Amino acid sequence: MEYTRRSVLTALGLGAVAAATGCSVSSGGNSQAAADGPVEGEITLLTPLFEGSSGKQLLEGKLLPAFMQKNPKVTVKVDYTNYSALNEKLTTSLAGGLMPDVVMLGVGWIPPFAHKKVLAPLPDDLAKRYDYEDRVLEPSRFDGKLYALPMVLDTRIVTYRKDMFAEAGIKAPPKNWDELRAMSKELARSDASGKLTRVGFDPFSIDLRQCWETFLFANDGNLFDESGQQVKFDDDRGVEALQLFLDVIKDKSADYSFKSSAGQPSTLQQGRAAMMMANNSLWVQLQQQTPELLKDDKVGAFILANKVPAMLQGGTMVSRSASTKHAAAAQALVEFMGTPESILPTAQQRGSVPGVQDLRTSEYAQKNGFVKLALDNMSKARSEGGTAAWMEIREKVKTTLETAVVGKKTAKEAIDDLANLSKEAISRL
Repeated sequence: MEYTRRSVLTALGLGAVAAATGCSVSSGGNSQAAADGPVEGEITLLTPLFEGSSGKQLLEGKLLPAFMQKNPKVTVKVDYTNYSALNEKLTTSLAGGLMPDVVMLGVGWIPPFAHKKVLAPLPDDLAKRYDYEDRVLEPSRFDGKLYALPMVLDTRIVTYRKDMFAEAGIKAPPKNWDELRAMSKELARSDASGKLTRVGFDPFSIDLRQCWETFLFANDGNLFDESGQQVKFDDDRGVEALQLFLDVIKDKSADYSFKSSAGQPSTLQQGRAAMMMANNSLWVQLQQQTPELLKDDKVGAFILANKVPAMLQGGTMVSRSASTKHAAAAQALVEFMGTPESILPTAQQRGSVPGVQDLRTSEYAQKNGFVKLALDNMSKARSEGGTAAWMEIREKVKTTLETAVVGKKTAKEAIDDLANLSKEAISRL
């Protein structure tokens, strides 16, 4: 099946741009280069993982030299990006027929790109070479085939201030949403004028899409059915997950304006939130910005639960292009980047969760409290995506849900809108 620039852009949620250009480009179609033959040639790696000078030093100063020492006839050209630009960068590469040989993609991204035959399937036995949780491998598959290897994970957990809990006489984290809501009210603080000075719960300092998904999963809901063709989040479980955000705002125990800016101390660190939805990378931020909170054991974390315990699992996977001219070299790099020797330092420099359970006993995992919590609870992890239309749907989740959070629509109206948008995107596959 050939793909045009417009079809690819539509799959990535950029159809309007494609329509404006009116041009199309065909690529490899059904043909996929076999990964046999000599491991040689110059290959390109597109990565959103190794940001900044420290990331570049790790990749080019340590990891790639180790790879090329084992594969001396291969050279690797690195194209750095970040997740906010990765979509468009891939789209531009595809439209120009210059797809990178090896690409790192996010959780939920494999079905859209595998559906378009942009990625080459990997040998299934790679899924057995290390200890992977089944839920970690799920986002790496499409249509029964393995298309990527997990590298690092970024989970969504609930963090809390132990000192504020103790002050309020709360002895344990909430076991369900009723307790979460009640504790949030108890922990919130206002000044004499009634203005909030501390929220009991901050669900808004992480991406609204990811936060709502975590609550959906904890309510035993799903985004889509197993085929990826049917919307499942538009039932009571999806509406209730969004409604909880509206309820804590109504209770004056949360506020949409209480958000942490990227790179700045979080509301939890500032003492402006007693509980906060967070990425596991917050541990590193605490070490760097407010180490006294860790030293004095003032910060804890738990897995969100309501009908079931659930932890959103994001992260980065490594895949091989279906159109590479150096398939054996590209395959070798994919396999190398998916080894514990590559994964551990990558996770350390980002504060991420290693994608393989083999590293559970590493010093890094044992000393990073949020990473340890995540690895101990991978059986409860759930992933976003699950449909080949995800890249288009993904871009619309936050803005659609926001209409309810800011009071323009009810929770049910916003969920119904998102469901209709999702069904339209799926119908175009």
